[in-house]
Amino acid sequence: MIKAIVGANWGDEGKGKITDTLAKESDIVVRFQGGSNAGHTIKNEYGKFPLHMLPSGVFYSHVTCVLGDGVALNIPKLLEEIKGIVDKGVPQPKLLVSDRAHIVMPYHILLDTYEEARLAGKSFGSTKAGIAPCYSDKYAKIGFQVNELFMDEKALRERIENVCTLKNTLIKHLYHQPELVPDEIYNTMMEYKEMIKPYVANTDAFLHKAVADGKNILLEGQLGAMKDIDHGIYPMVTSSNTIAAYGAAGAGIPPYAINEVIAVTKAYSSSVGAGAFVSEIFGDEAEELRKRGGDGGEYGATTGRPRRVGWYDCVASRYGCKVQGATQVALTVLDPLGYLDEIPMCVGYDIDGEEHQDFPNTTYLYRAKPILKKMPGWKSDITGIRKFEDLPQACQDYVNEIERQIQCPITMVSNGPAREDIIPRKPLI
Repeated sequence: MIKAIVGANWGDEGKGKITDTLAKESDIVVRFQGGSNAGHTIKNEYGKFPLHMLPSGVFYSHVTCVLGDGVALNIPKLLEEIKGIVDKGVPQPKLLVSDRAHIVMPYHILLDTYEEARLAGKSFGSTKAGIAPCYSDKYAKIGFQVNELFMDEKALRERIENVCTLKNTLIKHLYHQPELVPDEIYNTMMEYKEMIKPYVANTDAFLHKAVADGKNILLEGQLGAMKDIDHGIYPMVTSSNTIAAYGAAGAGIPPYAINEVIAVTKAYSSSVGAGAFVSEIFGDEAEELRKRGGDGGEYGATTGRPRRVGWYDCVASRYGCKVQGATQVALTVLDPLGYLDEIPMCVGYDIDGEEHQDFPNTTYLYRAKPILKKMPGWKSDITGIRKFEDLPQACQDYVNEIERQIQCPITMVSNGPAREDIIPRKPLI
């Protein structure tokens, strides 16, 4: 059985918690795209952990975690993260890193930083983790795969010289910064080689065998559908495909092997970074929701910066579930909404005076205004409740209405940060 756990929205939906929970019954957890530019926060018996590179199955000793072909691999960050969890009592994880994954190089991070500074107020809201330059080089065929750390020295140095010729033109004449030194890059790559050597594997072969053997595999996506390079709010997107369909390519398994797609959506909306966000709220109203939201508030697991917040967007979530190919939905972070007398929900977009139910391209999205429907609040603390029917009726009605609007069965409801704070639910549709 292979399940993909992906985001229906802008990221930050709570995918890490759902993966951590379902990993208990899994043999393998695979990160198939993205890098250290976003994080999944896990809370368990070991403590609270913001994971950036590691898959969310690392807390189970029986699980083999895989960083697949499609990942942008920051090697120092990965090793730092492994040390961080082990130092807190977590057993050394079983980890395999694809020999085909692309390496985030130090100059990728520099170029990311330089470009954001150059764009100034028109920047993309990058986390400056080097992800866009890494993927750009991948598709320009001047990136470095993990296996190239182990290639012949002469051939590797030739590759480095070529990259420096290209990059230094940009660095010197556009950014007016110090040029790259090939010997320094080679030495860094040799350090990376020693760091990553214990984990490198032919993960494609490993996963193909696992599929043939009928292993239970979770594919873990980073960010959400709205940040997908092709299907999201371009250009304010990430530089990889965040949708389940890419799970096959990024992990290296047959597409028909994916049995279930669990789309995760938060009970209100949040987003880090720039871009169209139709249901966004501002001022004191936003700050109150931000402070109450999530586990410790709505602040980025990687950057710590405040997330933009808004009311639940049914139009965006319905689209997100469709492009993800969701077979079921996990609704997370329901508990913070208990302070509200009534809860607005975006059920349509007004674009130039016309109501739209289909999620539009970015050109029209910037002109969209939310059409809101107000639901009664339940005015109580719902943490600790373990049965859906024990939730206040207004809370049940809110979940049922979201399910009706997004046209996909909600099978899990999360009402707290801990593993056990998940309520199984029988869908109405």
